[in-house]
This record gives sequence, structure tokens and C-alpha cells, in this order.
Amino acid sequence: MSVFARLVEQLADLLTPLFHASAAAAAIVLFTALVRLLVHPLSRAAARGRKAQAALQPRIAELRRKHAKDPQRLQRAVLELHTQEKVSPLSGCLPSLLQVPAFFLLYHLFSSSTIGGEDNGLLGHRLLTAPLGGRWADALTDGGLFGQAGLVYLGLFAVVAAVATVNFRRARRTTAAQPAPVGPAGEVPALAAVTRFAPFLSFFTLVTVAVVPLAAALYVVTSTAWSSAEQALLSR
Repeated sequence: MSVFARLVEQLADLLTPLFHASAAAAAIVLFTALVRLLVHPLSRAAARGRKAQAALQPRIAELRRKHAKDPQRLQRAVLELHTQEKVSPLSGCLPSLLQVPAFFLLYHLFSSSTIGGEDNGLLGHRLLTAPLGGRWADALTDGGLFGQAGLVYLGLFAVVAAVATVNFRRARRTTAAQPAPVGPAGEVPALAAVTRFAPFLSFFTLVTVAVVPLAAALYVVTSTAWSSAEQALLSR
């Protein structure tokens, strides 16, 4: 974690002439953008996988009608179809999973009072007036909802709510246009439930932003906004 801390500090030093006291916050945004750029090829592959999976649904629906009375035959037929077309119903999960380590690195970095036995100097950095190691509860205690730090969080909540609304509408349109998802082994009830619930997941980002350190929240907000724009671009 000390290596990661030095990386954030070096990025902050480079950005100080432009962002002054908020340089570390800008460094986190830049770091998030770099992570998303590294993951972008996988995101493109995942988008192709989603399109391919959607294109298979009419053929899978036909197999379901054809083998409605023979579940084992249906499973084999659907598996053969996915294998033939080289499509995985879980292809979109990898980009999200690869970002989890970066999020937890930031979470632990800005939750630790010491790094390598020394005081964690990053905790003194701020986004405007809000400490990067603080949480929304701290902002409410120090100044209230409309205090200086509280307004920083309200700004982040507004961004997250706007992005979540866009994602919600897009996901609802996509879900309505597609039949129930089917995996290589036939119907997957859990996957169907996730698909129905997926349009609401973006709003849970609000909870994450409210409870994690501000630095980690900034990573989540930046990554979520990037993801929304990326999906809009790749779905065109």
C-alpha cells in the first residue's frame, strides 16, 4: 500500500499547480481514468458479448419452444449454441471485477492513520473543504448538511443521481427489449432475477458514496460516470 500511496502523492505533486489544495482529489480522478483506460479493451469485449448474447435470444427462445418437454435436451442445445457462437452470458462481469482492487486500495489508504509505520500524510488532503479521509457523517457533524463539507457531498450525490437516472432508463429499455436471459445450461433463474433488479443498482452508488471515505467515494463517482458514458458510446 505504501507504493500506491507514493503514486497518489506523486500525481498530486504534479497536479498541485493546477488544483492547489485539491490536487490529491484530482490525482484520484486521474488515477480512476487511468484504471478505466486499462480496462477499456475488456469493456469493449464485454459490449460485444452483450450484443452477441442479445442477438442469440430469438434462437434460444426457439430452442426453448422446441425442447420445452425435454430440459436436458434444451440444456445441451443452448450450450452448443453458446459454444458455437463463442458467447458467454457472464462476459460483462470481468471489467467490473478488475476495478474492485483499485477501489479497496483507495478505501484502505484513506482509512489508515499510518502507512509503513509513518503518519498518513494523505489524510490531510481535501476536496475543496472536505477531507479525503472523512465521511459524509463527519461532514454532517461538522457544519451540517449545508456546511462547506456537506455541500461537497451534495454535489457528489447530485452527479451520482444524474448518472444513476440515465443508467436506470437505459437498463429499463434494454431489459424490456430482451426476453428472459438464458445461460449455457438453460434457464438461469438467478440471472433473470439479477437482470430485473439491475436497473436499480446504479442508485446504490449513493449509499456507497455516503459511507466510504471521500477518496473512495470520488473513485466510485468518477468510475460510474465513466462507465455510463462508455456504455452509451459502445452501444451506438
